[in-house]
Amino acid sequence: MTINGGISFWYATDPDAAATPPRAPLTADSTADVVIVGGGYTGLWTAYYLKQAAPDLHITVLEQKFCGYGASGRNGGWLYNGIAGRDRYAALHGHEAARRLQHAMNETVTEVIDVTAKEGIDADIHRGGVLEVARTPAQLGRLKAFHAAELSFGESDRELFDATETHRRITIADAVGSSWSPHGARIHPLKLVKGLASACERLGVVIHESTPVTEIAPRRAVTPYGTVRAPYVLRCTEGFTAALKGQKRAWLPMNSSMIVTAPLPAATWAQLGWSDFPVLGDMAHAYMYAQRTADDRIAIGGRGVPYRFGSRAATAENTGRTQPATIESLRDLLFSFFPQLTGTEITHAWSGVLGVPRDWCATVTLDRTTGLGWAGGYVGSGVTTANLAARTLRDLVLGESTDLTALPWVGHKVRRWEPEPFRWLGVQALYAAYREADRRETATHRPTTTPLARLADRISGRH
Repeated sequence: MTINGGISFWYATDPDAAATPPRAPLTADSTADVVIVGGGYTGLWTAYYLKQAAPDLHITVLEQKFCGYGASGRNGGWLYNGIAGRDRYAALHGHEAARRLQHAMNETVTEVIDVTAKEGIDADIHRGGVLEVARTPAQLGRLKAFHAAELSFGESDRELFDATETHRRITIADAVGSSWSPHGARIHPLKLVKGLASACERLGVVIHESTPVTEIAPRRAVTPYGTVRAPYVLRCTEGFTAALKGQKRAWLPMNSSMIVTAPLPAATWAQLGWSDFPVLGDMAHAYMYAQRTADDRIAIGGRGVPYRFGSRAATAENTGRTQPATIESLRDLLFSFFPQLTGTEITHAWSGVLGVPRDWCATVTLDRTTGLGWAGGYVGSGVTTANLAARTLRDLVLGESTDLTALPWVGHKVRRWEPEPFRWLGVQALYAAYREADRRETATHRPTTTPLARLADRISGRH
């Protein structure tokens, strides 16, 4: 029987989850040098790097539930070099500027791995790279274009594989090609966020859990239990940003869902391959993402209900419960990739939200006149991007001009999403178009991307 919700599989199988007492909430007004709103990857990494660089800073992190309650404790465990908005930054600032941003992302994969080792965080990290596959002629065309683009942005160590070589790496039904990058690793999301929170506390960072922030204003963060005043207030709330006063149309809380199998026996893995543990994605418009877990399961995710009217998925009551139809769809997707798994037990299903700006561009910003800063809009690529964003916020808060503060995503401005009901209607229509485009490409085997998907990309601002 599938366990549905309970935050995520990562939490449901954590032996310490029920026994670990929550950190104390805020109980009164207080002050700090820096107050960080959000106890996920972005907030914790920012606190960690700031405290490392300036040990005398008084840093307070405010988290509405508990550290990792959001995407940081629910994601698919992809530590990889993808970043939202790179092509747009190339158009706005030039190819070389975007190339520097990509290089920084490549290096960030190693940075995260190195810091976890330094801090003694066992996050089940295995650096097997990223394998992205094509299963239709149209997907193969996009794969080749994607591979060429990655090379043009400096990823000279990326490899392109034909169907035979792809099959040698992972036995995927109908695979016609793939592109592999060494800049990727599998992680256990919860182990990373828990270890990072502990590392922050060892440095002297104060973390208040069960403390929802209702309003962020210049030099203060307001909660039901008191106001924290600080010269710098950093918003690190990603998919939960819409729940803050005045932020409902800033970033759209896009829903993503996952399932995980029971542990698979050695004989099954011998059939599947997947022995070097790359994380796995595809070139569909409604794309999937998967990993082989440390305990030999397959965790696979994709879009279910992409968006809930009025940004409701951004509330603190998002416990991860997933619609049965979404579980069924992901199960069918898994068995489509791996027909030999048909009938395999699905033990857990869950959902979470990620932050999507109107132009699909991740950003880092600090307004020194108000002390307000923020980072996010990762569009599902946040495990690695959050670390780069945090180190950039560190430099901005400290007033240092560095290679990171010169990257083109710093200070980027994005227009707000449309009001309801247009926002809901638009997102539903766009993802219906992407699903239909995938269906047509699978059915027709035409070598080019369907015009329906190109139109959806233009309307959405995705490309």
